[in-house]
Amino acid sequence: MVDRGFSKPQAVLSVFDAVTIMVGLVVGVGIFRAPSIVAASVSSEWMFIAVWLAGGLIILVGALCYAELAAAHPHAGGEYHFLSRAYGRPVAMLFGWARCTVIQTGAIAGVAFVLGDYLAQILPLGEYGPALYAALAVVVFTGVNVLGTMQGKRLQVLVTFLEIGAVAAIILFGLLGTGEAPDMTAVAVEPETAALGMAMIFVLLTYGGWNEAAYLTGELRDARRNVARVLVLGSLILAALYTLTNLALLSVLGLDGLRTSDAVAADMMRVVAGPTGEMIVSLAIVVAAISTLNATIFTGSRVFYVMGRDLTVLRWIGVWRGRGTTPANAQIAQAALSLALIAMGAVTRDGFKAMVDYTAPVFWGFLFLVGVALFVLRRREPGRRLPYRVPLYPLTPLLFCLTCLYMLHASIAYTGFAALIGLMVLAAGLPILLFQRREEASGLSGDAAATDVERAPIGERR
Repeated sequence: MVDRGFSKPQAVLSVFDAVTIMVGLVVGVGIFRAPSIVAASVSSEWMFIAVWLAGGLIILVGALCYAELAAAHPHAGGEYHFLSRAYGRPVAMLFGWARCTVIQTGAIAGVAFVLGDYLAQILPLGEYGPALYAALAVVVFTGVNVLGTMQGKRLQVLVTFLEIGAVAAIILFGLLGTGEAPDMTAVAVEPETAALGMAMIFVLLTYGGWNEAAYLTGELRDARRNVARVLVLGSLILAALYTLTNLALLSVLGLDGLRTSDAVAADMMRVVAGPTGEMIVSLAIVVAAISTLNATIFTGSRVFYVMGRDLTVLRWIGVWRGRGTTPANAQIAQAALSLALIAMGAVTRDGFKAMVDYTAPVFWGFLFLVGVALFVLRRREPGRRLPYRVPLYPLTPLLFCLTCLYMLHASIAYTGFAALIGLMVLAAGLPILLFQRREEASGLSGDAAATDVERAPIGERR
């Protein structure tokens, strides 16, 4: 066969390796902030735990669907590529716009607010302290990335273990420790906030990252047999880890205590281990949030860069600076949008919640389209031999699509004004499609170039 210059992923990952990566991708700063908002959205303790278990089941269903798409259509573009193949380039381009202006920048602002909430516990700066810390963090880490400095692998591993260690400490101290629960005034939960949909928005935000695990199929040993094992084991571990964490928080703070806390881990550790325990876990969470924020800024700027390469009107963003080997213009544009979102969140009671409201409808709308893409691509190529097939087809992807539709409904019905702003920003991207670059007559787009590789039988790829 002719070598067309496409690199072939090497099958070097064991099931253990892949499960470890999946858990590391999903466990993030959300578990240190989302439980308080989830508690304010449910009416009982049993429902509080039930939504975390339901979240684990949902990510399992979604991960199985993504596994088929990723194995059948391997491409660095991920969802961008799936949407392009199923619906055409305009839909994919609109998704790219959404990633740049809503999903990715909203995630950066949300993580920055979590960092700000915990830094404000260590060194308060007044009412707008969390927002000030969030803005400063975005500026600092954007500056670091503009210079071309990246986190080393060893630092990432260290930070990941610190984060998981903080979760383990919460579980152990919460379930085994003793302490007097704080005296909390009962919080009245309004009927509209005691909604399953509102709770699930934040639960599934905390479980976010499972879709990245599906991309490990190209490097997993005996992927056809092992991919389901990885996804099932990873999902079960995550469900157990998050459920135990929330049981620990609930056992110490109670439902009312969770509802009134902006830093649940710090408040819980103050009760069971005193100021020292509170300070240790807060510092570990700050380090973890810094890692997440820096990584999100780094990866998000690449999305801006790609969009700049595809759209003539954004050509200045699609410039890669040789000095520092970084898309500096893209990082600056990303920071500007993130700071604008932080300013918007600062005027609300809870900046983190505002950022989730802002991103949720757009996120779930495109996730629904990805789920439908599985049906479209199967129908388009009925005789194609798939490396991995989602079990119980069509029930599994249908359940995933229905879940996405429900979450789309919930993210509009139970969220605040920020959700409408997110949808308006998405709509504002429609005219941008008129400026997409025409492909060179003598060349192929990245998606087209990948087509021959994807369609070749696995045994014939080189």
